[in-house]
Amino acid sequence: MKQSELDRERLVKQLKNRGYISSQMLEKAMLSIPREKFIPENLKSFAYLDNPLEIGEGQTISAPSMIAIMCEALNLKPKLKVLEVGAGSGYHAALVARMVGDEGQVYSIERIARLADFARKNLEKVGIKNVTVVEGDGSLGLLQHAPFDRFYVTCAAPKVPSHLVEQLVDGGRGLVPVGKYLSELTLVIKKRGKVVQKNLGGCVFVPLIGMDGFGE
Repeated sequence: MKQSELDRERLVKQLKNRGYISSQMLEKAMLSIPREKFIPENLKSFAYLDNPLEIGEGQTISAPSMIAIMCEALNLKPKLKVLEVGAGSGYHAALVARMVGDEGQVYSIERIARLADFARKNLEKVGIKNVTVVEGDGSLGLLQHAPFDRFYVTCAAPKVPSHLVEQLVDGGRGLVPVGKYLSELTLVIKKRGKVVQKNLGGCVFVPLIGMDGFGE
């Protein structure tokens, strides 16, 4: 077994022991996706530390524990259609894609063209085919592919973007870090046309560009 595979297994075991991974679906996804394929060459030795890492353009790949928290909170299931705002390296989308399965679909919006291309290439390298990366303003959602069963935002917003909630199916869930840098991870649940929000705790994300000038 390669060292990277041993390191991946060690990290997943740590995340399970710390309570970040609770579902078998997420455990299998994290064991199957090589995180080192999604980060710059000079940082590959840090791939299996539980830390965020820089990927260029002022953006980061989130810490594995934060990604695990978000995946579990979304209650992902096979066949779901998911919207991701902020493709970054493509790693988070790769995990979600594995969890929703071949009959599910992930649409990822990335504002920065170089990162959108980076994500596409990384996803291709690991054989993920059910993620579509689109360049655009994620705060507006992706109306042409709506409605979505789930959405999640990988950058901080001043509030939950209304367009994303509008594009969510009844009974659907969304996740948004609300705040600026020091944010509150906010779970959104849409029930019978009403929106319920739940604070899941503090987190740190780069700002979502494009929403009311936030982060400009």
